[in-house]
Amino acid sequence: MATADDEGSFEVDLRDVVLSVADSYRYMEMSLERYVLLVLLPATALAIGLPIGATVAGAPLAISLPLSLLGALSFLGAVAYPKVVQDRKRKQIRERFHLFLTHITVLSMTNIDRVEVFRRLSHVEEYGALAEEMGRVVALVDTWNQSLDDACRRRSKQVPSELLEDFFERLAYTVGAGQNMSEFLVDEQDSIIQQFVIRYESDLQKLDVLKELYLSMMLSTTFVLVFATVLPLLIAVPPTLLVGGVIVMFVFVQGAFLFIIHTVAPQDPIWFHAAEGRSPIRRTWPYLGVGFLLTGLALAVALLSSLGYGPLAGDTVPLAIWMGVCVTPLSVPGIAMRREEQRVKDRDQGFPSFIRALGSVESVKQSSTASVLRTLRNKDFGALTPNVDALYKRLNTRIDTARSWRLFAIESGSYLIQKFGDMYVVGRRMGGDPKQLGQVISKNFNEVLRVREQREQATTTFIGVVYGITAAAIFSAFIGLEIAGQMLTIAEGLAESDSQIATMLFNPDLYDIDLIEFLLLFVILLNALLSSLMIRLMDRGHPVSGFLHFVLLTWVGALVSVLTEYVVGGLIA
Repeated sequence: MATADDEGSFEVDLRDVVLSVADSYRYMEMSLERYVLLVLLPATALAIGLPIGATVAGAPLAISLPLSLLGALSFLGAVAYPKVVQDRKRKQIRERFHLFLTHITVLSMTNIDRVEVFRRLSHVEEYGALAEEMGRVVALVDTWNQSLDDACRRRSKQVPSELLEDFFERLAYTVGAGQNMSEFLVDEQDSIIQQFVIRYESDLQKLDVLKELYLSMMLSTTFVLVFATVLPLLIAVPPTLLVGGVIVMFVFVQGAFLFIIHTVAPQDPIWFHAAEGRSPIRRTWPYLGVGFLLTGLALAVALLSSLGYGPLAGDTVPLAIWMGVCVTPLSVPGIAMRREEQRVKDRDQGFPSFIRALGSVESVKQSSTASVLRTLRNKDFGALTPNVDALYKRLNTRIDTARSWRLFAIESGSYLIQKFGDMYVVGRRMGGDPKQLGQVISKNFNEVLRVREQREQATTTFIGVVYGITAAAIFSAFIGLEIAGQMLTIAEGLAESDSQIATMLFNPDLYDIDLIEFLLLFVILLNALLSSLMIRLMDRGHPVSGFLHFVLLTWVGALVSVLTEYVVGGLIA
């Protein structure tokens, strides 16, 4: 019964996949006939022609098989390409929809025309697929003289995202019924932002599933690594070939998870990267230079010691400890960037209350932003207070309001402050009500902060898993190495006694235990590097702040390897 259910479920899933791929052809920018002629037919000819040509030419299997696979992959790629493009656009829309919604709401509150709202949004390159759809709506209005509601209704049937489709349909109905667009958008804030929150939380749940899968895959890879460490002593297989193959598999598994996490994790960066030189990131550059300089010096000392120079020459210090010492200076820029990143998060916490207070006071006083900031600069907005004071001083010069706000965003270092701050400035410049602008922006900002807290909790859990699996994997690998070393000692002892048992049971001739240990230490470095990158991709922080995790993971692996070698070696001996 269970088998029948599983087969039925598989058939349903397969049918859904086929239908979704077929449906994606509706959203292509080129016509179906043109795509079939220019892409599908050549790919089909390649898929059929390559294996036939290899067979006719009498090519060996080592050549004909890769050619056949290449042809099959080209055909599958051509068939699935529209689906891939559709999924990419859907993801872009989902990730930027909360910013887009706040932006269109702010613009609708100003004195500009409704079509001009769409036209301005179509020029925001960061919105990606959303900007393209806004441009298509404007083109339907300008070129084909359609009304805004008809244009939205028509595009709703052709957009690749259910979220945007629903938005266009309801907007078309509202505009066609004569309701003000700003009223509709303000009324829909809660429901649409809630959809964003649900999708954000759904991505975090996917990361939880990936965490469990990552744990299982790493445990399996560790088992294979231990097996590859011991097996060459029992069969005539070069140990470097086996261990090297497992390392390649290890990198492949880690790299695959790195890509999947980058794809699944919400694209919600912490930092605002600006070309101008006032970003808090620049304050970490001296620490970065010091870290790399000290790392170079540590590498030089380690190299000289390995060559027999200095007080620590020879085997006084284990190689694993030297490895940890060499990477330790990288923690200096890592800690510095981590502190700056925490300050950015603290500024984010103070921005909603600041923008809400600014809008309310501006609405009451009916005066310029600079005069309002004269009183607000003395209020406590947490870590954002110095930035508010600097903003007041620049605005008070009355030289360049737009640049003053841009420098405010750059010096805060926050991606969210830059986006939402620009929306407030544009809304005020175009005649929007400051109180309403402040309320909408602060409310949506708080929702983003709330789901970011959930992302931070998910990242903390993943960090614990990474450190735990690192310690367990290195412990298991070096236990295998110690067992192999003990077996090698036994084999050498039997060989000295001219016993034929040694040659029957063991194959110690090709086994170089020092080389295997070096390869395992290389695994520690690779694991630390890739794991720290995964952590940074999950929380969307700055890569330099990941140096701290790289150093700590390296030390975890180094200490576990040394302790395992000392304790287990003593027990076995």
